[in-house]
Amino acid sequence: MPGLPGRPVGRLVFRDGSILQPWVWPYPHTPVKYSASGQSTILSIHGLNSDWKKRTPGQGMTADERELLCRGFFSVYQVWHLKKSMTKRFSRLAVLPLALCSLSLWAAAPIVDPVTLVPSSDQRAATKVITRIMERHHYKKVPVDDELSFVVFDRYLERLDPNRSVFLASDVEALSVYRHRLDDALRQARLEPAFAIFKVFRARMDERAEYAVSLLTKDFDFQRDEAYVFDRTDAPWAADHAALDEIWRKRVKNDVLTLRLAGKTQEEVVKTLRKRYERTARSVKQLNAEDVFQIFVNTYMTSVEPHTAYLSPRTSENFRIRMSLSLEGIGAVLQTDNEHTVVRSLIAGGPAAKSGQLQVDDRITGVGQGHEDDMVDVVSWRLEDVVELIRGPKDSVVRLEILPKGIAEDGARKEVTLVRNRIELEEQAAKKHVLEVKAGDVEARIGVIEVPTFYRDVSARARGEEDYRSTSRDVRRLLGELTNEGVDGVIVDLRGDGGGSLSEAIEVTGLFIESGPVVQVKDSQGRIEVYEDPDPDIAYKGPLAVLVDRHSASASEIFAGAIQDYGRGVIIGEPTFGKGTVQSLMDVSRFVRGNSDDLGQLKLTIAQFFRVSGASTQHRGVVPDIVFPTAFDSGEHGERSLENALPWASARPASFSAHDLYPEDAVSQVRSRHEERTSATPVFNILLEQAQAEQAVRDLEQATLLESRRKAERTQRENAQTQRENAFRAARGLPLLAEDKKQEQDADEDEVSEVWLEETAQILADLIATAFGDQPLLRTARQQL
Repeated sequence: MPGLPGRPVGRLVFRDGSILQPWVWPYPHTPVKYSASGQSTILSIHGLNSDWKKRTPGQGMTADERELLCRGFFSVYQVWHLKKSMTKRFSRLAVLPLALCSLSLWAAAPIVDPVTLVPSSDQRAATKVITRIMERHHYKKVPVDDELSFVVFDRYLERLDPNRSVFLASDVEALSVYRHRLDDALRQARLEPAFAIFKVFRARMDERAEYAVSLLTKDFDFQRDEAYVFDRTDAPWAADHAALDEIWRKRVKNDVLTLRLAGKTQEEVVKTLRKRYERTARSVKQLNAEDVFQIFVNTYMTSVEPHTAYLSPRTSENFRIRMSLSLEGIGAVLQTDNEHTVVRSLIAGGPAAKSGQLQVDDRITGVGQGHEDDMVDVVSWRLEDVVELIRGPKDSVVRLEILPKGIAEDGARKEVTLVRNRIELEEQAAKKHVLEVKAGDVEARIGVIEVPTFYRDVSARARGEEDYRSTSRDVRRLLGELTNEGVDGVIVDLRGDGGGSLSEAIEVTGLFIESGPVVQVKDSQGRIEVYEDPDPDIAYKGPLAVLVDRHSASASEIFAGAIQDYGRGVIIGEPTFGKGTVQSLMDVSRFVRGNSDDLGQLKLTIAQFFRVSGASTQHRGVVPDIVFPTAFDSGEHGERSLENALPWASARPASFSAHDLYPEDAVSQVRSRHEERTSATPVFNILLEQAQAEQAVRDLEQATLLESRRKAERTQRENAQTQRENAFRAARGLPLLAEDKKQEQDADEDEVSEVWLEETAQILADLIATAFGDQPLLRTARQQL
């Protein structure tokens, strides 16, 4: 778990025992003291006074302590303030978990007088601290100079106007006077340039919204053959007002056509779009000085590295609530993609995941409360506003209007009804089942352990409960049960596992290897610490496969990478996310002597993970030994898609003994069989075609505004989708879609998931037979290990 940058004072063991990192403090003259044992921990989290805190299990934790303990920043429950997206046309990314929060940030925010949009003394003080910390203690240590100034200037404009449809070229030229001055502004904490740029944007956005609303009273010619370019990230800035008007004319025409094709009446179209454009302008005018400061500072920080961020006092408070260990809501993580709110991931055990109605990459276009309230159009809304609508108390109902993944903008929507609920740890716990597959003439029994996250019940441990839940404890128990059931091999399914507790990743790895190093951590000073599994006990010695996908991240990558490096098992699936960095959360005000005001918090990248082989999990992720054919677009996902992400790197290998359980020639033979099987089996070809069709939709940069052609293209896509869906259903023995059920075209995600799990089981069974020869029973292979 991250500490604070500065003078190392040893190693800190947090009360949950889950995170071990060098604990450092930036002020050598300030006393820092801690000690730890099984029953108590003495530490100063704030460190600017001598008010030592002593707590024993059962005592309350401060918000700061709870925040530091919460999943160790190795899970999907993070807030990222990024400029770019996972594909070329994603313009802004911010990830928020949907948990219950009583703090309403945006719903009733007043219009801000532009006269009040000036930097405060607190913001200047925070800027001085942030730039000093970034230059001295960030892992990359990027100097604040002219080169960085150019980058920050361009990214700030793009952060405000990602699709280049608000600023004029003349605005950009006039504002370019700041292009080489922002480094000086940051160093001297002169924030006036950032506020000046924002005020120009605010005025232009007001003009654009007013113009868009005026177009709703006009008739559009949908027989005219023209196209709307919705991806303008690389387009030139509009030369003049006439050019900008033309961009917006086509945008409004496209919006009207999209709603017409979705079945809206003309009255509904006008009402929906009027509200959309007016709200867009109003949301910009609701941004206050704190918001402007946060946008600018985050532009600077993400110009250095994407996981570094500044959280304003208001955002920090909301973050504390969202990061609480008991989550209530729908259990989804959202991001903004251009004008849409997109489902980035689903939290295991949450209402969304359990319902099966919401899928990753679905776009939320509307939100309704209860069973009867009107659906509110949320296209072009800020992510925070959408989250505010979706949040709500336990047992309340929320309805979402969804544009399913892989469906074009004008495709058929569907409505999803969810009941908000508490996301219990029990629902996120590891689970097992057994698959039976053929390996030659023998029936192989393959055990499957699903690990949705690396968890540890911190509260129960703090209370001194001996039987507290954790991933390592649950997996150990499940391995014992599977062994007693006589399985021939085990699959650890990490698909969608965004991480969790670092110590749990280490301990789960230790269930499959003898004692030895599991992961290395290199800090910003170049020091490397090796984290080891100290327990020589092995819970399972038999054949092992680890199933991963593009959403397996952080702690999942540490586990998968260690299993691969040790040669303990075969990795199967897609290249993983590639997040191999460590972030530290700290209060900015703690670095300003005599300051009693809340200056917000800083999330700083301070270290990088390295595998025991010396390779980094950063950027490349863990590349499977056997890669699924659907991984063709993996370069557009995860860390590889983020600007300024730390590159792949290597360090000195740790000292460890590999198992080499499977000979390379055996893996090669099984890989060839897998490729032959997936190319010859219809169900795999269908899934590959579906993935390619979804990619084609993501690659679209423009849409025709000729209504007849637009309808024909939509019909063609829907018919092709229906054919793929029915072909998949037929291959799986499922009932076909009726003709009047075309709006339910998205395939059962559980069925798709099961296809790849069954293939993984087949690969493992083939590998056991190939590696250990023809045995009367495959089970003897396990017995020989």
